[in-house]
Formats: sequence, structure tokens, C-alpha cells
Amino acid sequence: MKTIRAAGRAWAAAACLAAQAQEPPEPLTDLSLEELMNVPVESVVAASRYEQKVTRAPASVTILTAEDVKKFGWRTPLEALRSVAGLYATNDRAWSFLGLRGFSQAGDYNTGVLLLVDGHRVNDAIYNLGYYAHESVVDVDMIQRLEVIRGPSSSIYGNSAFFGVVNVVTRDAADLAGAEVSVDGGSLESFKGRVSWGRKLGEEKEVVLSASYYGSRGQDELFFPEAVAAGAGDGPVTNADWEGSLHLYGKARMGDLTLTAGYVDRQKDVPTAPYGSALNAGLAWSQDRRGYVDARFETEVTPTGSLAARVSYDWYPYDATWPYENAAPPPAFTINRDRTRSQWLRGEVQWTERIKARHTLILGAEYQENLEQLQQNFDEAPFFSYLDLDHGSSLHAAYAQVEWEVRPDWLLNAGLRYDHYESFGDTVNPRVGMIFQPRETTTVKALYGEAFRAPNDYELNFESSNNERNPNLDPETIRTYEVVLEHYLPPNSRLSAALYRYEAAGLIAQVENPATGRTFFENLEAVNAHGIELQAERHTSAGHLARLSYAWQETEQEGGGELENSPRHLAKLHLSVPVRAERVFASAELLYQGSTLTAGGTRLGDHLLCNVTLLARDAKRGWEASASVYNALDEEYRLLNFQSGSFESVAQNGRTFRVRVTRRF
Repeated sequence: MKTIRAAGRAWAAAACLAAQAQEPPEPLTDLSLEELMNVPVESVVAASRYEQKVTRAPASVTILTAEDVKKFGWRTPLEALRSVAGLYATNDRAWSFLGLRGFSQAGDYNTGVLLLVDGHRVNDAIYNLGYYAHESVVDVDMIQRLEVIRGPSSSIYGNSAFFGVVNVVTRDAADLAGAEVSVDGGSLESFKGRVSWGRKLGEEKEVVLSASYYGSRGQDELFFPEAVAAGAGDGPVTNADWEGSLHLYGKARMGDLTLTAGYVDRQKDVPTAPYGSALNAGLAWSQDRRGYVDARFETEVTPTGSLAARVSYDWYPYDATWPYENAAPPPAFTINRDRTRSQWLRGEVQWTERIKARHTLILGAEYQENLEQLQQNFDEAPFFSYLDLDHGSSLHAAYAQVEWEVRPDWLLNAGLRYDHYESFGDTVNPRVGMIFQPRETTTVKALYGEAFRAPNDYELNFESSNNERNPNLDPETIRTYEVVLEHYLPPNSRLSAALYRYEAAGLIAQVENPATGRTFFENLEAVNAHGIELQAERHTSAGHLARLSYAWQETEQEGGGELENSPRHLAKLHLSVPVRAERVFASAELLYQGSTLTAGGTRLGDHLLCNVTLLARDAKRGWEASASVYNALDEEYRLLNFQSGSFESVAQNGRTFRVRVTRRF
């Protein structure tokens, strides 16, 4: 009730502020037909693998910009994404997780959402994971635009485009136009430094380079009452929440050829005693490194046809240490090590044909060769190996999509993709969208799509003292039905509503073998869900921004029962007001999340987060400074613990702050 009352007061205050912030819209009768037809409509690339207006995209799309990142003080891509209708975030102090349309289960490492960076597939070849927080391969300050495409997109992207696709578009040389240095610090002894540089070297040449480092001591003390009750500890966990990450990024464009490279090295102390390890031993940590080198060639071959080809090399090493208490020390602990190494080559080719300037046809093919898929799990002393598996695999795919303008107000978008995996065989996935535009400012989309999520190498082959292998898993599948309404109100307002239902089957879950007491992965679960997402957004020429969204989502497991970590309600309000035109902005976001269940049936309460940021800039002198307060109401709340252990939830940070200074040269 405390949270609900606080939410009510905050929403009332925000509504008043929004009313003051917005300029009155011009009456439609005062606008000419040309003005009505020139309502600004954003473009998106990832929805169909080529640039198109969001009104023509066969999906519900949200786009966030670098300016949004600055004004709202978002520190990671995940903080930006949780501002989007229907998306939510979970952090268990080991890793961070993205939920979409009511799905984000413990044990699922972001495998149901495909992450792209400038169209390059980021999900790895062992866990099929995509990281969005400080472990993300791209620093949040190098983001020019974030494209969020809801719904299945396996018809053009294949694996993991299950619930949606996130495409990170990085900053270019024109945006940087020289050097940029940024330094920030804040609560929990957090520090970040970044140096970026970009320059155009001619009409069709440019270079971008960036390096950044983030470090945080984290919480000095963390309490886990459930662990105490289970006899796993009797006091606070101390000095076990440190995190550090290094980001490197480079891009060079020479005419039709673009070379990019990205790398992240993220290390984290883990205080939550995952996988039954010892609590408060001070020895649990993980390290994720992710890198890629990508070459993309794109050229106009004919007046109506273009060719795009991409080849890339990716790698992902992961290491972790988990201490287990010995019954008869010394030594006090047995150290267990997780170690994975993966390398893969990927090639893609795509032909895009514009037909009579009104229709678009794309044909494409992909091939991936997994050069190394190494998984090891062993005790250090005395040495005992539970798993030592190194192998390779491959996959290939072909796809086609057509955007056909049946009439000026009717558009058909249909796609089909075939994928072949060595582990389970073939899968074919379609997507169909009928898009009706009765007037220039109104669009109605009727969408149907199917998608799959292939069992990853970890689920197929991981074996330890606690887990058995199951190499006979099948892919997860989903069918989604959706209706989207989008309406633009001149000059700069947008309303949208999406009504959807999805049916997911064969979901992979970790269950216990009663004969051995060990767990294993199995295709067991089916989930049906339906929901609605409502959004309203308004910009003004003076720089005001008001964005309001509400999502209601209901998920049901096979046989009945609410799905874990699936909030019924998500409400979000974002306001930005120019205190001094083009120089000082005050911004606030309110994020409300309804209660959720844990796997054990414990209900975690709802919560309201209020984050505020003051941004000041002097464009002529190249200075920019900001101050942010996060969880300004100091809300106490807990989120799901994704790692199996002796407790189900993890307390989140209270009120924290950050101060940042950026200088451009």
C-alpha cells in the first residue's frame, strides 16, 4: 500500500508537470494538407533489414536516441531499454536480464531477445546470451539510437528473435566531430572514464574510436534473510559486490566498405552464493569477455537493386570461480571453476530489390561455423573434472521477404526463413503483416509470426556435480498474433496501442532427476500470454518531452498458474523540461512495476522508481555536465535471483547519485 500511495502522489504530480510542460497543439483545422501529411515519422532498420518508416514496419517499434540517454541519465543500455513499454529489467548482482511481454525466467540468459549492434548478431555461441548492462559489448555513451522491435522476427533473423529484437546503432564520425572526454563518479565509489574520437576523412571516409572503463565498489554489506533461515550464513555478506568493465570500440568506413570491432571485459564479484556455493567466502567471481571484428560491404548494383555482404569473426571467453565449503577442513573451501571458450565465423549476403518504387523484395543467406565450443567444469584441488568438452558445429539459413503495396493504403509484408542446425535439424518460420493506412497519420497493423529459440550448447552439454547432460533437446517455438494502432497528432505527438497474444511451447527448463538428485534441461513448459501496450508521446519545439506508457500482460503456464518474474502491470512516465532553452534541462522518469512470483511461489512486492537528472550544456565551448539521482524515493524492493541457490530474491540499491562532466574538443 505504501508503494501504491507513493505511486499515486507521483503520478498526480507528474500529470500536473506534464500539463505545464506541453504547448497546446495547433487545431487541425489550422493546418494545411501538406502540414498534415508531413508529420515527423521515424525510420527503423532492424524491423525488415532495410530502412523503412516505422509505420511500414511489420512490428510494434520504439526508438530511443542518444539525446534520451543524456537527458534521463541512463548508465547502461538496459536502463534505457527498461523505459520502453512492455520491457522490464532484473539484476541479481551477478548479471542483468531483460524481460519482454511478461517473460524473463530464472535460468534464461536473455536468450529470447536477439541483440544486434549495427546489424551484427551479438548473442554468443555457447549460451546464446545477449548482455545489456555494464557487460554489454557497447558502451551506452556510444549509442546513437536504440531500435526495439517487439514480436517474433525469426523469419529474417532466425535464432533468438523470439520475443523481439534490439538493434544498437552506434555513433558516427559526424556526431563526434573530434574528440570527446567524459568523467563521472557517484555512490558506491563508482567511477567511469571515457575517451572517444571521430573524424570524417573525406566524402566517403570516416574513423571512430572509443575506450572507456567503469568501476564500482558496490554495496559494502548485503543481507540475505532467506540464506540465514536456510543455515547458509548468519550475518551480512561484506565487500563482495565489486564490478569493473573495459569497453573498446572502433569503426572505419571507406566508401561501400565498413569495418567495425568491439570488445568488453567485465569482471564481477558475486555475493549471492550461486549454484549452492558458500556464502560470504569472498572467493566467488565471474569474468565475461566478448569481442568481434566485422566487415560489411554494401553497394548499389543496379538502379533498383543493392547487394549487402558481411563477414565476421566473434569470440566469447567466460571464467567463474565458485567456493564450496568442506565438511572437514583444511582447506576451508573446494574451488570449482567454470570455463568456456567459443569462437565462430559468420557470413551473410543479402539482395534488396526495389520494384516499381513501391515494392521491396529481399533475398538472403547466412552461414555460421562454430570453430570452438569449449566447456569445462572442474574442482581445482584436489583436481576433479566434471566436464571437458570441445567441439564445433555449423548452421546455415536462407530467407526471403516481400513488402508489397497492394494499394496506396494497403501494404502486405510477408517473410519466410529456413534454418538448419546440426543439433536438431530443420525449422521454417514465417511472418505476415497486413498494414492499413486509412489516412496519412493513422496506421493499423495486423501481424502474425512464428519464431524459434535453438537449444544452446550450454543446455545441450553442460555437466557438473549438480547437473546432467541432455543432448536431445528440441528448439523452443512461439506463435504470436498482434494488432497495432498508431496515430500521429500534428505537429509532434504520437499515440499507439498494441494488443497481442502469444503461445510458446517446448520451453527449456532445468528440472531435478529424482533418481540422482541432479538437475538437467528438458523441453517441458508451455506458456500462453496476452496483453496490451499503450503509449503516448509528445515533443515541442521548445524542447519539452512527455512520454507515458502502460502495459498489462497476463502469462499463464501450461496447466494453469502465473509465470514467475512476470509483472502484470508496468507503467512509465518520462518528462523533460527545458529550464533554460537549449542549455539546461530537468528530466524525471517514474517506473512502476507490479508484483511478481518467484519459482518457489513467494510474491515479491510492487515498486515505484523515481530517477531525476539535471543536464546543462554549453555547445559553443563544448562542455556538458549532468547530475542524476536514482531511486530518489529510496524505495526498498527485491528482484528475482536468477542463479539457483539458497534464496529466491535479491535486494536492490536504495538512493544513489552520479555526477558527470563531458568535454568536446
